[in-house]
Amino acid sequence: MFRLQGSKVLAVDMTGDAVKAKNGSMVAYDGEMAFKKLSGGGEGIRGMVTRRITGEQMTVMEVKGHGTCWFADRASEITLVGLQGDTLYVESSNFLAADAGLRTGTSFTGARGASQGNGLFTTTVEGHGQAAIMSDGTPVVLRVSAQYPLTVDPGAYVAHQGNLRQSFQSGVTFRTLFGEGGGEAFQIRFEGDGLVYVQPSERNTIAGDV
Repeated sequence: MFRLQGSKVLAVDMTGDAVKAKNGSMVAYDGEMAFKKLSGGGEGIRGMVTRRITGEQMTVMEVKGHGTCWFADRASEITLVGLQGDTLYVESSNFLAADAGLRTGTSFTGARGASQGNGLFTTTVEGHGQAAIMSDGTPVVLRVSAQYPLTVDPGAYVAHQGNLRQSFQSGVTFRTLFGEGGGEAFQIRFEGDGLVYVQPSERNTIAGDV
């Protein structure tokens, strides 16, 4: 059971089950817990998720036991996302935790990942259960519909879910429009039906100066 204590701490109550979490994000626990670093990758990511492309690396640990475990990371705001058989796509730096029963893997993101300096892959979380994602500030959850496609600055993008198609638009970004940065720029355009999570603070990227 995932629950928030405040907006920056995730509490997970366990009765013999397990949870996957960002390595090093456990801040406290009670009861009896066992921790192990997962190893291997691919389907179900039964082990450590390691991305070495463009130097990106992320590790996941499994926590199993009886009691409550608390997770947090750099005082980031935490948002709970419920999955009903669909897939959540989240930037690796924004992933905090997921039910152990959810399948976790990677998805190729191409130019967007490379330009952000976060690598070429995004974390995917799929199945039925709960996941916790982080953001720098309280995120805005924006609905995308056939009538209303959405354009997002890549530095503010956190995650998305639903039946969405991504494309990359070259041109002026919100920042270069006001003289912040220069050179060729791009944004992410979402079309279809789904939700996009956007944080109110842009991560340091070179997205506006590719």
